[in-house]
Amino acid sequence: MEGEADNQRSVLNLVAVFEEHWAGKFAWRDKQAPHGQTAPATSQPQQLPASPASQSLSQMAARHQAEQENEEEEQQRGQRGLSFKCLRSFRHKISEDNWRRQQDPGLEPGSKEPEEKKIALELLETEQAYVNRLYLLDQIFYTELMKEAKNGKTVPEEVVKMIFSNISSIYQFHAKFFLPELQKRMEDWSCNPRIGDVIQKLAPFLKMYGEYVKNFDKAVELITVWSEKSPPFQELIADIQKRKVCANLTLQHHMLEPVQRIPRYELLLKDYVQKLPPKSPDREDAEKALEMIFMVAKHSNAAIAEMERLQNLWAVYQRLGLEDDIVDPSNELIKEGPIQKISTRNNSTSEKYLFLFNNMLLYCVPKVIQVGAEFQVHLRIDVDSMKVRELNDTQFPHTFLVSGKQRTLELQARSEEEMNAWIKAFQDAIDRKEKRSETFKTAVHGLETGTPALKTEELGRRAPQWVRDNLVTMCMRCKEPFNAIMRRRHHCRACGYVVCARCSDYKAELQYDGNRLNRVCQECYVFLTGHMVLEDREGKHKGILEKGAAEVSGRSLLCSSLQLLDKNGKGGTRGWFVIPQDDPLVLYIYAAPQDVRAHTSIPLLGYQVRDLPQGNSRHLFQLAQSRQVYTFVADTEELKRRWMRAMARSAAGITHPEEGEDADSCEEAE
Repeated sequence: MEGEADNQRSVLNLVAVFEEHWAGKFAWRDKQAPHGQTAPATSQPQQLPASPASQSLSQMAARHQAEQENEEEEQQRGQRGLSFKCLRSFRHKISEDNWRRQQDPGLEPGSKEPEEKKIALELLETEQAYVNRLYLLDQIFYTELMKEAKNGKTVPEEVVKMIFSNISSIYQFHAKFFLPELQKRMEDWSCNPRIGDVIQKLAPFLKMYGEYVKNFDKAVELITVWSEKSPPFQELIADIQKRKVCANLTLQHHMLEPVQRIPRYELLLKDYVQKLPPKSPDREDAEKALEMIFMVAKHSNAAIAEMERLQNLWAVYQRLGLEDDIVDPSNELIKEGPIQKISTRNNSTSEKYLFLFNNMLLYCVPKVIQVGAEFQVHLRIDVDSMKVRELNDTQFPHTFLVSGKQRTLELQARSEEEMNAWIKAFQDAIDRKEKRSETFKTAVHGLETGTPALKTEELGRRAPQWVRDNLVTMCMRCKEPFNAIMRRRHHCRACGYVVCARCSDYKAELQYDGNRLNRVCQECYVFLTGHMVLEDREGKHKGILEKGAAEVSGRSLLCSSLQLLDKNGKGGTRGWFVIPQDDPLVLYIYAAPQDVRAHTSIPLLGYQVRDLPQGNSRHLFQLAQSRQVYTFVADTEELKRRWMRAMARSAAGITHPEEGEDADSCEEAE
């Protein structure tokens, strides 16, 4: 029972995050049609029956709408939104489990069907209703808004794309894969009573929700901003909202549905596992599926936390005036607040303000005229090599000393509790920095790209094999692209990597060159000398595109050079294309086969692969999904066929290599 309570609290906490973060951000004004009038519904595929969960949520929102109109009759008739009251009501529904147990879908009253089958049918019913909601978002709202955007009548196309994020991929996944798999399994229930294996197989793809959830706050903000800037945009959304298919709910209400979907899966599957007989053949798969769904929910929660971190960090940077040498999205704000600075000259104090980040302390003063920035940065002290300790000063109680490479400060807090909090924050930052530095010194942080690399014990003792210039288009350390004027290529004489001038602005003695000083990259400099530098990047995590081309090519389903044509089909760019084994449903595109970062990725799930007739001795084929079309040119007809087979299998959700095909099926790089 204790474990069950913990699981339910985790789901409620996730819903609470949605409440707190977005409840106040759904202000939405549209031109509302008079009650009782609706526009004709847009034609769409046969509508599946709405589930009790969907019905109760719609009814709840409708009741909320009526109450709000009575309370705010004197305000503008067109003002509608998703309020705290609605979200709290949704949380109350989840906590009592009434939102899905009002009746058992698909079963007559008094039915003696097993409890686990009732829950499985309920999952199917709610999935059918959910696919209808995704259809509304992707095929109606997104399609019609994009059509008007392309005609230049409402907003830029990029704005529409940012609003809806990856909703098309989510819709394709649920409509073409998840829902059909559930339907097929329920049809065969009598001979194969299980759903755990189906959910287990498809659960990893639910991680795509992280991108949607992370973008959700920005999407709602864009809707609000552009509805004020562009009346045609606002009118088109209001027109769609009047249609019967919208169930009298706003676009924002419908967009919230994918955010809520993962917690609902977790609740249903948890109940399903509890109702399974002890010796059920589905128990092992169902328990593993529940664990995977829990991790997906955690992934979405982490996406929300990361989004909030970046927003808070950006707000701090704005208060500091957005100085170039300070703004860095990888920074983490640990603590901020006012402090008294003790002057050693006149034995007085003056008020200052501190911002403590994971890698630096900003010592600031409030600006007298706060136009733009709120604070002026007087001093930056690196956390690296910093020390902090309490001072026993009878004249100035609650004081402590912060000593860094750039400056030493005597600071006074307002109380002993505040002083201890600052000392703890400083010490935590110092400890984290030292731990990373010790790890950093033990070995060169090579990128495991498969390029020739020296072993750690050989670094500086023997000449490395240089990476060829034409195999990279960006610095192999900071990943910034090269250009002929501002960022040129250099080689580290210790590891052989191709790096930019900024990342190789260091010199170290190399034993293989008679201990003469040579240009080396920052990582090799730290390892060879044991000295730390002001800006290290070891704490940065790889983003979704930051997979080295050589690294993924060595473990790929297929990789080779291809040409991606532009929209006119007349020109295009040539690059290195990879479908990795550990990410088999995504196509990564690199500018060169040794690049450490892909410049583009294409999720292949749901795409169609088309063959095109050979023209001008070019071997053409396409990837197409609704309004998005990519045209490729292969070097040979045989290579073209291999790519078409590989892409078709990935688009269908097949992740294992084709029989008779090597897993590492790569063409030689040019």
